[in-house]
Amino acid sequence: MNSGLPSSWLSPLPGLPKGVRAAFTSREGGVSKAPFDSFNLGDHVGDDPQTVAANRTRLREMLGVRPIFLKQVHGTAVAQLDAHTPDGTEADACVADQRGLACTIMVADCLPVLFAHASGRVVAAAHAGWRGLASGVLEGCFEAYTRAVQRSGVDQDRGVIAAQTWAWLGPCIGPTAFEVGLEVEAAFVAQQPDAITCFQPVPGHPDKRLANLSALARQRLQRLGLPPPLGNDGSEPWCTVGQSGRFFSHRRDAAVLGSTGRLAACIWIDGHGT
Repeated sequence: MNSGLPSSWLSPLPGLPKGVRAAFTSREGGVSKAPFDSFNLGDHVGDDPQTVAANRTRLREMLGVRPIFLKQVHGTAVAQLDAHTPDGTEADACVADQRGLACTIMVADCLPVLFAHASGRVVAAAHAGWRGLASGVLEGCFEAYTRAVQRSGVDQDRGVIAAQTWAWLGPCIGPTAFEVGLEVEAAFVAQQPDAITCFQPVPGHPDKRLANLSALARQRLQRLGLPPPLGNDGSEPWCTVGQSGRFFSHRRDAAVLGSTGRLAACIWIDGHGT
């Protein structure tokens, strides 16, 4: 990976297994014009297609591997990546066990979740907005990731695999900005009663709640047996809405500017593992 990444990107990420690399982009480093300035990686938001292609080429050059861009639909499908996987594959999560390919998730308020096995042989990534979380995208991604680890021959025991998994939560809309309806709270609490702790009332609006997306993800990862994930702890520095100079935010920008760009969380196998 090129060491000259923009200073506002998050990379390297702490605690990564040997032979694994990861990065989370910012608005800095690209060629897009406002309101996509400047490192927009989304080809579905109204930005000039040639500009987006140039930004994606820059990302590939900076990472030193091929980022594979999915068509994300807030679903639960998981793509197993290989050298023949085309950009635009419809899925909201992906798994890779080959070198040279970056699991890539685009976001502009939703939560990106990255996974890596301690062996350095398998990585995965998931796009976790509230719909995806409630529908089980993390559980589906972890299931596919577990099968990939088992195929690698490192371990067959699901509990051991979970315990040896590094997970990281990227920036997303924060708990003071994510206003949702009561149906969102109900969807999570029906599955997991303690999810109620991730919702707070909105003063003067009894039909609204403030949702803590990263806390909801942490609860689900805990149920899967993973160690506590690193990264987003729900504090202000991780909020995409609150940092307009660093992050794109659909909720902040779309109503005013008509659209906004997309950030990317990438994770890939860069070495032989252990």
